[in-house]
Amino acid sequence: MQEYEQRGLPLFFLFLVLSTVSFVTGLPGAQAQETDITQSPNNEQAGIQKTLEQQIGAGRGDINTPDSSLYIINRDPFRSIRRGRNLFQRKFTLEQGFGPRTGDGHGDIAAEGSIGAGLVDSCAGCHGRPRGAAGFGGDVFTRPDSRDAPHLFGLGIIEMLADEITQDLRQARDRAIVQAKQRGRSVEVSLKSKDISYGSIRVNPDGSVDPSRLEGVDSDLRVRPFFHHGGTISIREFVVGALNAEMGLEAFDPDLAKAIGGEEVVTPAGMVLNGKIDKIEGTPASSVSDDPDRDGVANEIPVSVVDHLEFYLLNYFKPAIGRRTHDAEKGEKVFQDIQCTGCHIQNLVIEKDRRVADVETSFNEQKGIFNDLFAVATPLFQEVPASGSPSVKKPKGQRFVVKNIYADFKRHNLGPNFWERNFDGTLTKEFMTEPLWGVGTTAPYGHDGRSSDLWSVIMRHGGEAKEARDRFARLPDVKQGQVIDFLQTLILFPPDDTASNLNPGDHQAPNFPQYGHGNIALPALFNNPSDLE
Repeated sequence: MQEYEQRGLPLFFLFLVLSTVSFVTGLPGAQAQETDITQSPNNEQAGIQKTLEQQIGAGRGDINTPDSSLYIINRDPFRSIRRGRNLFQRKFTLEQGFGPRTGDGHGDIAAEGSIGAGLVDSCAGCHGRPRGAAGFGGDVFTRPDSRDAPHLFGLGIIEMLADEITQDLRQARDRAIVQAKQRGRSVEVSLKSKDISYGSIRVNPDGSVDPSRLEGVDSDLRVRPFFHHGGTISIREFVVGALNAEMGLEAFDPDLAKAIGGEEVVTPAGMVLNGKIDKIEGTPASSVSDDPDRDGVANEIPVSVVDHLEFYLLNYFKPAIGRRTHDAEKGEKVFQDIQCTGCHIQNLVIEKDRRVADVETSFNEQKGIFNDLFAVATPLFQEVPASGSPSVKKPKGQRFVVKNIYADFKRHNLGPNFWERNFDGTLTKEFMTEPLWGVGTTAPYGHDGRSSDLWSVIMRHGGEAKEARDRFARLPDVKQGQVIDFLQTLILFPPDDTASNLNPGDHQAPNFPQYGHGNIALPALFNNPSDLE
């Protein structure tokens, strides 16, 4: 324990080990889909250490209500992340409200695509690869040609970038409205955020806006980063919707309900939702006593569960950079030369980071053990003086450079090979640029999972990306291979098998993590050993 204090890492920050990445060896309940040990006891004590009732705790409460979600998020944020992770991995039961899926599979699927979405009993059932990660792995029949479930690495970063871009675009529009009214004539303004162009708008003296020259964003200027077509604003909406559509678990969420009613709400993860200016997705239950699926279970997902899941995904770590060969380094340069970075922009900046920690993971032959990856965790919080014990801990809200995301947060038409059939006979032709981080380990590719490898999905590009695709196609095989080698360095990783500055592990111990090797004394990190998640 002393060595971590000597490195300038407060003991509180060691909770990151138990929560965000679970690098501590010998820790039960750190795999993929899991039951809790009260439901399925076993000699290894493998599984979630708390019952669902214990994870729900004292409900939402407030920052002074022990064991409530607001208390834990504000005073013990890494425990909230850990609890969110175990809720994400939990296999829900019929007794807890699991199932049925929307309409039990019956109804107008053209009007309600979630009829074809499920059924799976754990979030990790669709987002569980690599092992123990909030990764990829699901395929759902929400469209005639299916939808492939994306990984969730860096989800909070994606939410923050999209929200900041939205604010920039709307502020530019509002300034133009003021100018047009003051000058008594139309004003045309280019819309740009984070060096990304979204076209332009023409604002008339009466305040009306002509959006016909916009590019890649809706006329309300809201960037919707979630789902391939760009349909959802926030992690919270995504969580509540997926629990219902994929798992048949119905939440009444007061935050979404208030936002839909036109109020401005700040969620526990710091996301601002305002139904007056944005279309907010609904909450499946109308109250805590409502039982829309009539399975005899009301309040299947209490608000505290949604709070912990949202906070967990806000802070979920970024993909890693894997082993870079000389060919891979050349491939990165070729990737830039053929102008793939016109849409896949390498680095973007968050002006106000709402996370409490960052984890940077990369290939390290000296420090990496089982998978030759090593993660460096950095705290991003500050303690509030005189706020009680434990103290309130708030994000620093600093500027943060997001490296190697390779995205532009716009919709693009990539041509007929990417067009998607809908059940009503229409076609969806525009899709959000897929961030490339993690792309080296997430085959198959495309929103529908129809491209089996990286070369195939590159050659599938057309429409707005046709010129870049053609430049790639004209490359000699050697340079095409270098581009593929580069893309294969952008990887996901299994968190439980990755060494870190918080738990460097033991090079002499086989099969890292190995129970009993390099284990930090867990009870010393808690007021009570029974607090283990």
